[in-house]
Amino acid sequence: MRSALIAVATLAFLSAPALAADVTGTWLTPTDNGIVEIAPCGASVCGRLVSSDDIKANPALTDSRNSDASQRSRPLKGLLMLQGFTGSGGAWSGGKIYNPDDGKTYSATLTLEGDNTLKVRGCVVVPFCETQTWTRSK
Repeated sequence: MRSALIAVATLAFLSAPALAADVTGTWLTPTDNGIVEIAPCGASVCGRLVSSDDIKANPALTDSRNSDASQRSRPLKGLLMLQGFTGSGGAWSGGKIYNPDDGKTYSATLTLEGDNTLKVRGCVVVPFCETQTWTRSK
């Protein structure tokens, strides 16, 4: 019994760094007080827009700037903004980020810096990239 408890305690201790480096959760963006919820999506992670100043002012706001005219009537609230990111720990790559401000999708990476800071880097083509710092919501 004692060895089983030690084994469980050891596993819990060893898994703690992995949990601390988990990219999933609710993140605050620097643009319009945006809130993005990142969650598992199959073998990757994705993120949906939960709220922003614009959505609070007009909950029926749509994706009016989308480069695809057929998508312009979809609501911004709940919009899939991040998709296809694979990785683990602090580095996630191979994903795409959708920017509702210009209606375009960019290649992107996610990098955790500590438990509560996420660097979101979107690129038209490297080296033409922009990085935002997102903060984990408490």
